[in-house]
Amino acid sequence: MKFHGTTILAVRHKGKAAVAGDGQVTLNEKIVKHQAKKVRRIYNDKIIVGFAGATADALNLSERLEAKLERYNGNLTRAAVELARDWRTDKYLRRLEAIMIAVDESRIFLISGNGDIIEPDEGIIGIGSGGVSAQAAASALIKYTDMDARSIVEEAMKIAASICVYTNDIVTIEEM
Repeated sequence: MKFHGTTILAVRHKGKAAVAGDGQVTLNEKIVKHQAKKVRRIYNDKIIVGFAGATADALNLSERLEAKLERYNGNLTRAAVELARDWRTDKYLRRLEAIMIAVDESRIFLISGNGDIIEPDEGIIGIGSGGVSAQAAASALIKYTDMDARSIVEEAMKIAASICVYTNDIVTIEEM
């Protein structure tokens, strides 16, 4: 899945996790909003989600994930598996155009409509049009600096915004 119009980055480093999302919303080649919030907390502020893709679809998926978390007592792994299963098999959900990152106190998952639930090996995952740039920058910052998770996502998002025309430098960051 390839989405234009956003960059979401999640980093777990030094016992902390940070998730960042840029604020730009595009419609075809036109920027229609600069300060959208694509990263938010759900399930009593215990889970951070970030999404790329169609906003209504992403919000629908976020609500569905929260319902699964309620059902499985906050177990992100189980909730993510059940959401991905539903997403892949349900005729309506299969048409949703979004991808999401979900983070709790110990795990980071990428959840997609293909049924993928990916936990990154090194605690870094980027999605959206600038996701690869942000992830590469974060990997280098972890390896070659002594920065904390929040500082890493801040700097990596600045780098992504300087490269990707669908990403701006107005960033929302949530951390745990």
